[in-house]
Amino acid sequence: MPTPTPKTLSDIKANLLLKPALTSHFLIEIGYPPKKTKKNDFLTYLLNNGVEYQADKLHLACSEATLPGSSLATHEINNDFHGVTERHVYRRLYDDRIDLTFYVDAENYMPIRFFETWIKYIVNESIAEIDGGPAGSTNGRYFYRMRYPNDYKGSLKVVKFERDYASQMVYEFINAFPISISSIPVSYDSSSLLKCTVSMTYIRYVLHPAGKKKDIPGLSTPLSAQDQSALNSDYNWASNYNPVFQQQFSVGGVPDIASLSSGNTVSGFTVGANSNIG
Repeated sequence: MPTPTPKTLSDIKANLLLKPALTSHFLIEIGYPPKKTKKNDFLTYLLNNGVEYQADKLHLACSEATLPGSSLATHEINNDFHGVTERHVYRRLYDDRIDLTFYVDAENYMPIRFFETWIKYIVNESIAEIDGGPAGSTNGRYFYRMRYPNDYKGSLKVVKFERDYASQMVYEFINAFPISISSIPVSYDSSSLLKCTVSMTYIRYVLHPAGKKKDIPGLSTPLSAQDQSALNSDYNWASNYNPVFQQQFSVGGVPDIASLSSGNTVSGFTVGANSNIG
């Protein structure tokens, strides 16, 4: 039984939550369906539909994601003990979908085109470029036939980390694929950023054990003492670089500092006037 004991100020500081986690530090990684045969290649299907897939660009465009939840299904038992109601677990239930919101670029509307084409790939809509026939999507003889599930299921990871990268949670979603794309309103009223919300379903998720930094893109090795010192002080992109975004903003493996202009916000990070993480 716990008993009240005197606490010093140092005890309170050590035990209270003085370093809360922030919602604005996360990454996603979407894996497209695997290649099976020459006619069952998702990347080729994207190209045939005029979609230039850029993984880094798509992942950085994600502005909102949801950490998944689950629950336990139970049987109610009333007759084993007089006046006692028990519940025994028989199944774990996962959320049926995860919603991802993307900023849409004005160059080629890549998030919309990518997920629209993935859904088109799932139902195997015929197009003349790969079927060799006239039964295109606008043709009167248009048809579709669903692909086998293993052919269109991909993967998804959501990584929740903190500013100092000292801790992170890696959620891996098994057999994920898009199940719906929310309608996107456009209007002649005052302009705002165009966003695309996609719901992806999966069979289950796995929360990786703590400390597996190798699961985070660009964090295959721990931070050096110099990088950690820079994160704890005024971060200067001219002399140091963020290991997570080294992969995202690099040309030939060398960080492209010019691509980080003042005031830009990327996945929760803001590059300020002094090129510091906001």
